[in-house]
Amino acid sequence: MSSNTILRGILFGALTGAAWGLVFLAPELTRDFSPWQLAAGRYLAYGAFAVVLIAPRLRALLPHLGMAEWRALVWLSLLGNVVYYVFLASAVQMGGMAMTSLVIGFLPVAVTIIGSRGKGAVPISKLAPSLALGLAGIACVAWQSLGGADAGAAGSQQVIGFFCALGALVSWTTYAVGNSRWLARLHAISAHDWSLLTGLVTGLLSLFIAIPAFTVLLEPRSGAQWAGFAGVCAGVAIFASIFGNACWNKASRLLPLTMIGQMILFETLFALLYGFLWERRLPTLLETAAMLLVTASVLLCVSAHRVVDEGGGH
Repeated sequence: MSSNTILRGILFGALTGAAWGLVFLAPELTRDFSPWQLAAGRYLAYGAFAVVLIAPRLRALLPHLGMAEWRALVWLSLLGNVVYYVFLASAVQMGGMAMTSLVIGFLPVAVTIIGSRGKGAVPISKLAPSLALGLAGIACVAWQSLGGADAGAAGSQQVIGFFCALGALVSWTTYAVGNSRWLARLHAISAHDWSLLTGLVTGLLSLFIAIPAFTVLLEPRSGAQWAGFAGVCAGVAIFASIFGNACWNKASRLLPLTMIGQMILFETLFALLYGFLWERRLPTLLETAAMLLVTASVLLCVSAHRVVDEGGGH
């Protein structure tokens, strides 16, 4: 693994974080709608855009897609998109962005630990300093979040929100590991096409939640509310789902699983940045420390992989 490959992988990882950080704002912008409606709207839009983009190449791709690939696309679409986002949107609306981003912030640790068990992976002992800094950064965010928590929030909702965030963490960790392994074995399908195929399947799956979400669960809304909802769904579909997922798949092919886990830290950084812009304020001392620690964590992870590469062990 060359330095150029690592740098390219980090670039795509950073672009992914910039795109995925937007998903934490969407539930706040659409509080008049349920998490089921937001997930259905986002992924119906994702599926529609994916169909348009992949249609010219679909005939050439079909011979390379067997039952195993279609089954993988179904469960990856469920775990990494539909189930994950219903959990995440529920967590944001019931527990708040701070708590949700904190729990999701443990994704790099979970993915990296699982990846360290793979054949030829960098041993966990070499990654310990990087993981320690990442955890320290998350701790800073936790301290800041708890210090600014709303004391009047309903306790039961906070608990439910926490378990929803935990469900999102488990769901996406499983997706990240499975998707990375599938990309490693696919040779005739590009990372971008795999992302669009995932979008196509996700769009079809979202129909199963869209029907009850926009019939049984539907409540009267104004035209302005529906226009805002449609805009958020389309924006998140384009930037987070299509662009973000394509960048993630590219990074997953350039970097090993132990390192790709660290790239998820960029999502936390950008989620914080968007939060500062939304609230029109500068980061606090703890938030600044968290961003520096997260950056140092990624750099140490890069260093660990370079050392192993130079030693001929990776």
